[in-house]
Amino acid sequence: MTTARFDSIAPTTYSTSVVSDVPAYEDITVEDLRAAGSMKWTKYPDTLAAFVAEMDFGVATPVAEAVTELVTKGLLGYLPNWMESDLQSATADWCQRRFDWEFDPGSVFAVADVIRAYEFAIKHFSNPESKIVLMTPAYGPFFHIAQHHGREVVEVPMLREDNRWVIDYEGIDAAFENGGGLLVLCNPHNPVGKVYTETELSALAEIIDRRGGTVFSDEIHAPIVYSGQRHIPYASVSDLAANHCLTATSASKAFNVPGLKCAQLIATGEHFRTRLEKLGMVLTHGASNAGVVANTAAYTQGDPWLDSVRTYLEGNRNLLIEALAEHLPNAHIIRPDATYFGWINLQESAPTEGAQHFFLEHARVAISDGPSFGLVGREHIRFNFALPRKVIPVAVEALGTAMRSGAIPR
Repeated sequence: MTTARFDSIAPTTYSTSVVSDVPAYEDITVEDLRAAGSMKWTKYPDTLAAFVAEMDFGVATPVAEAVTELVTKGLLGYLPNWMESDLQSATADWCQRRFDWEFDPGSVFAVADVIRAYEFAIKHFSNPESKIVLMTPAYGPFFHIAQHHGREVVEVPMLREDNRWVIDYEGIDAAFENGGGLLVLCNPHNPVGKVYTETELSALAEIIDRRGGTVFSDEIHAPIVYSGQRHIPYASVSDLAANHCLTATSASKAFNVPGLKCAQLIATGEHFRTRLEKLGMVLTHGASNAGVVANTAAYTQGDPWLDSVRTYLEGNRNLLIEALAEHLPNAHIIRPDATYFGWINLQESAPTEGAQHFFLEHARVAISDGPSFGLVGREHIRFNFALPRKVIPVAVEALGTAMRSGAIPR
């Protein structure tokens, strides 16, 4: 199958409502995206790109202007104190405004990215002999980084109940009873798109506190939460949670700036904050000036752009579910309430191995392979729907055609 230009694809006839004030995302073509040169659209030539966690909607104007001003002024040296202070205030104000979460701006530390923050949590805030506990399916680098540091990973699969994802509390408790030291919480959860409730997080916090554990809460996807849902920061649910949690977040996923290298590590526990302050440049080295001003601009001026993109993404999510019902009727998806990913269970018809390679070859669609998210990822794929809307049914139809081709490896 050859990929088509977006502008040659007929308007969708699906029932999904289209927002009336949608920006000009529909005018983007495959050629435009490839010509721009992003990794997402150049890694696999002649494919539709629905894998890596990037959006195709450009950058918010205030973010672009902030980075341009930085370059114009020549502020490309070491990170000034005032720039980091602005980021701390912007992060605290953003979390209070968007999530009703208040904390001291001084508890915010600029780091290169969330994975760097995760490494610090492993190295400095967990016993070297303890195990890393992941609720699976889980973001692949959570496995790789832990293993790189010689740590055993314990997978605790999430449970499916009444077409929703729930925490296996007994599994978490058993994991800590048997040597677990650090729980990695992805809140909202990548790849399944679950938004955790205050009740769920409070119950989890009681287990972690009773077991003397630590939580690393990756909240990078918090800004992308859909209608009827509300992001609850883990550290906000109780003093217990705040005292045993390190929270990592960034504007990178929601504002499409991961290449600028800046995230925030928030230490709501005083003992965490004291130790991080002693680390100084060891911790903060790697956060770029461009990343810091981009994150600050996103948090202080990016709300209108984000709200528009989030509305558009919600329509894309609905369209993905409808397209799956038509072209992959045997597949199953629990509707994601956050993130721009669909976690799709292909069930018994899935390729037994190498789904990503299979769909690249037979559908010309790049998706993320399920097993990279843990043992429970078998028979699954992750589909990034942060695309111009017209491409979604074309990509899903191509997946369905490939599944029916008889070429599935067994």
